[in-house]
Amino acid sequence: MKSAIRFAMLALVLVIVALVSALTAMRFAIHGQEVEVPPLVGLGPAEAERQLAGLGLQVSIERQYYSPQIPEGRIMSQLPLPGTKVRRGWLVRVAQSLGKTRVTIPDVTGQSEHAAELNIRRRGLDVASMAKVEEAGIPADQVLAQSPTANETQVAAPRISFLVSAAAEPQAFVMPSFVGQPLGSASRSLQDAGFRLGNVNVVVAAASPAAGDAGNPAGANAASPSTAPVFPPAQTGPSAQPVAPVQAGPASIIVSQVPGAGQKVLAGAAVNFEVR
Repeated sequence: MKSAIRFAMLALVLVIVALVSALTAMRFAIHGQEVEVPPLVGLGPAEAERQLAGLGLQVSIERQYYSPQIPEGRIMSQLPLPGTKVRRGWLVRVAQSLGKTRVTIPDVTGQSEHAAELNIRRRGLDVASMAKVEEAGIPADQVLAQSPTANETQVAAPRISFLVSAAAEPQAFVMPSFVGQPLGSASRSLQDAGFRLGNVNVVVAAASPAAGDAGNPAGANAASPSTAPVFPPAQTGPSAQPVAPVQAGPASIIVSQVPGAGQKVLAGAAVNFEVR
């Protein structure tokens, strides 16, 4: 019995030792893959790449800036910072110096977006960003402001940002109901609100069937006055006169409209009516 207990304790000790050894080996393996990022500021891209390659790291030039302190072509900043421990294969991002500012920032305010972009690219500059804003009384596609401003000397990056005017969106309204109103007053209301009077069609009221037609079998099959318009009977003989078409007037009453009441319409839209 004692030998069995002694054997079990020995096995447990061996398992614990194996676990500790495995954890220690894993820790050394992980930390063995870590390296310390060297300082790169002031180095050229080729020299920085050689140093990082010896440590199993990579380099990428992400930005370029003007600098009166760092000579042109040299690295002026890096990320991660020097002394940071990273794993092998890590990418170190750097910014390269363009040296002292040698270009003059042009004044492109008042120019079109396309002309301003051509102007700055001709000088070796780039467009950093472009924002648009609606401005009353100013034509669309016009540069309102820029950063850096014209002839500025303390320029960090060879890029210019623009603020460009945008075309104003047409104002939207909810169409009211004009049904039952006289055409004249509705037309004035439309013009005052900035809308246009569209097509006006006259709906001819159907005439009541004559008493003599009550016994006419054909009258039973005639279209209902509410579903088919009734036209004046054609006149024949020497006394026949042309029938003048019915015209809409200011006193005509609106019976329907397009767009209908409650629909969304834009300023300047045309509204069509049917009147009687």
